[in-house]
Amino acid sequence: MATTILIVDDSISMRQMVNFVLTASGYSVVQAVHGKDALDKLNNGAKIDMVITDLNMPEMDGIEFIKQFRRHPSYKFTPVVMLTTESKDSKKQDGKQAGASGWIVKPFTPEQLLDVVKKFARR
Repeated sequence: MATTILIVDDSISMRQMVNFVLTASGYSVVQAVHGKDALDKLNNGAKIDMVITDLNMPEMDGIEFIKQFRRHPSYKFTPVVMLTTESKDSKKQDGKQAGASGWIVKPFTPEQLLDVVKKFARR
């Protein structure tokens, strides 16, 4: 069974690019357009092994999504990586306090993305 990764990003082009890289490497992907959409998908039974989320999104940003995601007992230890243009230490600290496991700054290469996914994803 393939490792399933939830991609949360309001940019369709970013979701498509991350989806392409991950599925080409054998991962299964679930996509959400913002934090609220991601929580709705999880509440409707989507099973995931890792999350890659943007920070700045409408409806619910990445920090609030991570806080609410971590409240669910099933996802307390699920890896969550922020994939964002934000590189400020204060934002990274906010992400860490919310429960982010790692941080990737855009732009990035497919190899960088896969290295981080291999580090965190359970297979």
